[in-house]
Amino acid sequence: LHAESTPSKALLVLSKGDRTLAIVDPSSLRVVARMPSGPSPHEVIASTDGRFAYISNYGAVYNTLAVIDLVGQTALPPVDLGPLRGTHGLAFVGGKVWFTTEAAKAIGSYDPATKKVDWVLGTGQNRTHMIFVSEDLKRIVTTNISSATVTIIEKSSGPPQGDWDETVVAVGRGAEGFDVSPNGKEIWVANAQDSTISIINVVDKKVIQTLAANIITANRLKFTPDGRLVFISAVDGSDLTIFDAATRRQVKRVKIGHGGEGVLM
Repeated sequence: LHAESTPSKALLVLSKGDRTLAIVDPSSLRVVARMPSGPSPHEVIASTDGRFAYISNYGAVYNTLAVIDLVGQTALPPVDLGPLRGTHGLAFVGGKVWFTTEAAKAIGSYDPATKKVDWVLGTGQNRTHMIFVSEDLKRIVTTNISSATVTIIEKSSGPPQGDWDETVVAVGRGAEGFDVSPNGKEIWVANAQDSTISIINVVDKKVIQTLAANIITANRLKFTPDGRLVFISAVDGSDLTIFDAATRRQVKRVKIGHGGEGVLM
């Protein structure tokens, strides 16, 4: 029997225990294919054209990005990142894979066209974990879990790989999941150990408010596309918590089951 083809709109689902990536048809909820993801898969991002998926193999002993051909539904040779170990957060912007690497306290970009890591920048912060890259490639944001900080990195001058300015903003303990508001004015950060949310003004690069969110082990945070609501998941909780972005107030908690580790809009 031939495997089902990958649908034009598909969910990519990682299984840490099975070390697999599943392609799921969201209309039928059928798993149409499974491929090996490499060791300790944590985050997955698809290329803009939907042809390839890139997976971070997370942990201080691992230094690879797994690569999946989504059309052929096959695993390709992984990307060897050399001394850049502990890859985690991923983004695909400007035709490149942007990643964090905890053990190296750095971020970098991989160019699929040249099959090379073409840029690396150190953060100097402990456990640089998640990453946001603006579409114009002029701003990068990371959370640094063990340093309880957010790093805002902005292009200052020179060619694409030229000078960058870094601003380190102190937030709450266990800063992990975060998102930039759709209007680009605020960064909301979920602090897993403090059960708080830090709100950063992007222009001033300062925390303007800290919310007592009462979300233990909050690990992911996402704005709705219209910027009206903020969704927060928690590893050790069974609720998806929803905040109103304008009033800064919790509006609802939805039971989703224990161990929520990701939010996709």
